[in-house]
Amino acid sequence: MVPVGSPADMSSTLATTLFAAEDSGGSSILSFLFLPLILVAMYFLMIRPQRKRMRDQQDLQKSVEVGQDVVTTSGVFGTITGEDGPNRFWLEIDDDVQIRIARAAIQNVVDLADEEEVVADDADDDVVADEAVVDDDPAGAAASTED
Repeated sequence: MVPVGSPADMSSTLATTLFAAEDSGGSSILSFLFLPLILVAMYFLMIRPQRKRMRDQQDLQKSVEVGQDVVTTSGVFGTITGEDGPNRFWLEIDDDVQIRIARAAIQNVVDLADEEEVVADDADDDVVADEAVVDDDPAGAAASTED
């Protein structure tokens, strides 16, 4: 009798596994093709879209010009007022407040006029919603407070 865990027992287990793999010839080919299929799927689902996003971001950063409204990767909104070399810009974030940023820090070009209209529309909707909440049944409110 061979003790469990001994080298003789492990080699017999390995041999049994190898012989079982030879008996199922079709499944070994399928398992051999499974890894390349996973790699191809990863390329098309993860790597290729990420490269496209990076390329689009670089194209956007190269196309930024003076006078455009931008948002940085840290969330700062401002207007490009000048270039300070090939990789830096001056960004005006408030009246007479300018900061120097890297070209790579520009996340997106925005239209601040459209955003101000959206904020104004939201504020108007809030006022209308506040006016719409009116208690039509004062007796019902009094009855509910008596409980």
